Amino acid sequence: MSARRVLITGASQGIGLAIARAFAAAGDDVAICARSEPALAAAAAELRECHPGARVHARVADVGSEGSVEALVDDVVAAFGGLDVLIANAGVYGPKGAIEDVDWEAWVDAIRINLLGVVYCARRALPALRRSERGKIVILSGGGATKPLPFLSAYAASKAGVVRFGETLAEELRDARIEVNMVAPGALNTRLLDEVLDAGPDVVGAAFHAASMKQREAGGTPLEIGAALCVFLASRAADGITGKLISAPWDPWNRFAAEKERLDGDVYTLRRIGPEERGWSW
Repeated sequence: MSARRVLITGASQGIGLAIARAFAAAGDDVAICARSEPALAAAAAELRECHPGARVHARVADVGSEGSVEALVDDVVAAFGGLDVLIANAGVYGPKGAIEDVDWEAWVDAIRINLLGVVYCARRALPALRRSERGKIVILSGGGATKPLPFLSAYAASKAGVVRFGETLAEELRDARIEVNMVAPGALNTRLLDEVLDAGPDVVGAAFHAASMKQREAGGTPLEIGAALCVFLASRAADGITGKLISAPWDPWNRFAAEKERLDGDVYTLRRIGPEERGWSW
């Protein structure tokens, strides 16, 4: 099959760059974006050197700016002649600390980047994905989607938001046969971890800081695991799997292709737990 045309946001470093490497290694056409031009140029140079058979396109963009996203997607579609896969990865932790103490503009900015950035990208990419016969959207989630994260409220709220947006979009696009899934890549030793450690226990909380220290010492989840899951979800083998939040290190996603019928219903989704599910009669 011909190379897929893939756009990965926030791909100059960390998990985004790992995802770009995985798609390039598969022979796909890879477009990457980031806000930092030097970091983006270095990432593009690495991809071209390590994977000379893959087309690599790079453009500076801010996913939190609707105009920047429109220019990005239009540029990638023109460069590749279309788009088959959107990987919405770009994100920030945002301000750390109690909600009444954090910089409010920075808090709002984190929501803009993490949540609206995903919406902007999906909305602009949809016409091209509809024209593709293998359109896929993969959204990178995080720990804040499934549990409270005290003192990281912007990050937690935005990540829960992108999962529910992804679940909703998956339903909207069922008839178009464009699958939308969310990936929790695991506890990664990236710049976000460095930010937490630098902030200290007084800002992010003693428990979270201690867990982050332990994660750094243990090495964290390898970036390649989350990247491999993204490649799988973008493949024909994952056709029919949609609206799911999948943990790269913990869920048996390498078996999903053979057991798709078991993925119907609310498994791997965010849902409210009712009292009857705990055996309560009221």
